[in-house]
Amino acid sequence: MAERSTAAVDVADTSGEEPPPAKAGKATADGAKAERVAERNQHGGQHGTEPTGTSEAQPPELHSGHKLARRYRLEECLTRLDGFSSWRAVDEKLRRAVGVHVLPADHPRARPVLSSARSAALLGDPRFVQVLDAVEENDLVYVVHEWLPDATELTAVLASGPLEPHDAYQLVSQVSQAMAAAHREGLSHLRLTPGSVLRTESGQYRIRGLAVMAALRGITCDAPQRTDTEAIGALLYAALTQRWPYESDAYGMSGLPRDVGLLPPDQVRAGVHRGLSELAMRALVNDGATASRLEQPCTTPEELAKAVAAMPRIRPPEQTFAAPPQYQRPQGAYGQPPNRNGQPRPQAAPPVPPQPLQSRTGKALKWTVSALLIAALGLGSWQLADTLLKHEGDQNTHTSTGDSRVTTPSSAVQKLPIAGAQEYAPDESPQHPNQVDLTYDKNDSTSWDTKTYDDGPKLAPFKKGVGIVYDLGADHKVSEAELKFRDSGPYTAVSLYAADSLSTNASVDSMKKLGAQTTEGNQAKVSLKNPEKARYIVVWITAVPKSGQVGYSGPGYKQALKEVSFSGPRS
Repeated sequence: MAERSTAAVDVADTSGEEPPPAKAGKATADGAKAERVAERNQHGGQHGTEPTGTSEAQPPELHSGHKLARRYRLEECLTRLDGFSSWRAVDEKLRRAVGVHVLPADHPRARPVLSSARSAALLGDPRFVQVLDAVEENDLVYVVHEWLPDATELTAVLASGPLEPHDAYQLVSQVSQAMAAAHREGLSHLRLTPGSVLRTESGQYRIRGLAVMAALRGITCDAPQRTDTEAIGALLYAALTQRWPYESDAYGMSGLPRDVGLLPPDQVRAGVHRGLSELAMRALVNDGATASRLEQPCTTPEELAKAVAAMPRIRPPEQTFAAPPQYQRPQGAYGQPPNRNGQPRPQAAPPVPPQPLQSRTGKALKWTVSALLIAALGLGSWQLADTLLKHEGDQNTHTSTGDSRVTTPSSAVQKLPIAGAQEYAPDESPQHPNQVDLTYDKNDSTSWDTKTYDDGPKLAPFKKGVGIVYDLGADHKVSEAELKFRDSGPYTAVSLYAADSLSTNASVDSMKKLGAQTTEGNQAKVSLKNPEKARYIVVWITAVPKSGQVGYSGPGYKQALKEVSFSGPRS
C-alpha cells in the first residue's frame, strides 16, 4: 500500500532577484526575472559558488499548449534563465496542476539536473515539494514537480512585517529538521532563500528546489551543511527583523547598515525574542561572531535542530475577542408602539410598592408566617438527610456483594500531567515528528497528522500502525485516556501500551497492553478495567478512516490526533 505524496510543486527559484507582488498571496510562481542579477551581492555571506558566465545553450523553443510525453500540457512560462525555462503545467492524465523545468539535453547542466532530481525524488519527505518525474526525451530534459496552490512564499509573508515569536520558532524548527533529514541522505539545497520556503494555510512550512535548484544554476559548494545552516539562520534573522542580514538589499527587504557588522536581531528591532535572536546568531556565525552568551556556533542543520529542541517551547499567542456592542434600549416600553406622530409614548410612572404591615395584627401575622417557614425548612432538612443516609447504605451493600463494575466518583479522578512526547516509529518511518507537541497543547485547532494511505481502514500489512509515546513525568496510576480526532467515519482503532522509555523502538508486542477502543466518531475514550501504574504510554493507531482533501493532504485513508489526555485516581 503506497503512501500518497501530497505536497506541492516548486518552480525555478530565482528569488535572489526582486520578486513581483504575489498574486492573491499564492505561491504559484517564483517571481523570476529574465535578467540575471549579481547573486553574490544578494547572498552576502553565503558559501555557495555559482559560475559567473551564462551557458551558451539556449532554452528550447516551447509555447503554451505544448505537450511533454503526451501528458504534461504547458500553460504559462514563469522563468527563462541560463538556458532553462520553468512552466506551470497540467498533468492531463491525473488532472492536476504541476510545475516543469525544461532544458536542452545538450545543456552542460542537463546531467546534474537529471541526477539531482532523481536523488531528491527518492527522499520522499513531505516537508519538501516532491519530484514527480525526471525524464530525457526528444533532445529535452524536463523535471516535473508538485504544485502547492494553498501556499505563500516566505518572501510575501515577510512583506507584511516580521513574524510573531511562535511563527518564527515553527519556521526554524521545521526547516532545520527537514534539512537535517535531507543531509542524512546526502542531499543539500544551497539555494535556501525566502523564495524557496512556502507556508501553507495550516501553518506548516515546505521547502522547494532541494538539490534541483542548485543544479539548474550550476552552484557548487565545499561545505554544503555549513551553507544550508547559515541560510536557515538568515531566514530566522529576516523573520525576526524583516531585514536581510547582509549589507545588500534582497528579497524585498533592506540590508544592514554598512560598516557595523552583523548586529543581533534584538538590537535591530525592539521586542525580539531573546532566545530566537541568539539562535539566529549561532547559525549565521559570520567569521566567529556568535550570540552574546558565547554559545558554540551551529555548523550543521542537525546541530541547529538540536539547539531549537533544547529551547523552552514558545506557545502561540492567545486569541483575543472583541467585546459585543453595548445593548441599546429601544425607544418606548415593550409592547407599546409609538403614537401616530412617530414619537414614543410616555412611560408610565413605576407603581409605588406597598407599605409593610405596621399594625399589631400585621406584626403578629409576620411572626406566624416566619415560624411556619422555619418548621418547614427543618422538616425538609431532616427528610433529605435521612434519604442520603439510606442511599449511602444501599451503595455500601451493593459494593460488598462483589460487583466489579463500581463507578469511581468523579471527585476521586484527576487529570495526569504530560511532561513530554515523542513520535513512536519502530519501523523508522515517522509521520510528522514536529507536530507531536500539538496533541497536548489544549488547542483543538492544531493536530498531529498521519500520512495519507491508499488502502484502509487497517494500515496493515503495509504498516503495522502509527503512534506517539507520552511521558507523564513520573509513575502514575492510569485509569482512562481521552482522544480527540479530526476525522470521523469507519473507522479509527486505537490501543494503549505501557512503554519502558520515551525513545523506545521496541515492538508493541513486547509491551503490556492497557486497553483498546474502536470508533466511527471523532472522539475515543479508552477505559482500563483496573488502573495500571505507568510513566510512558504509547498511543498506537492501527486503523484510520477515509476522508477528503484537507489543506495540502489529498484524499485517502488518514487521521489527525488533536488532543490527548490521561486520567487516574487521586492518590
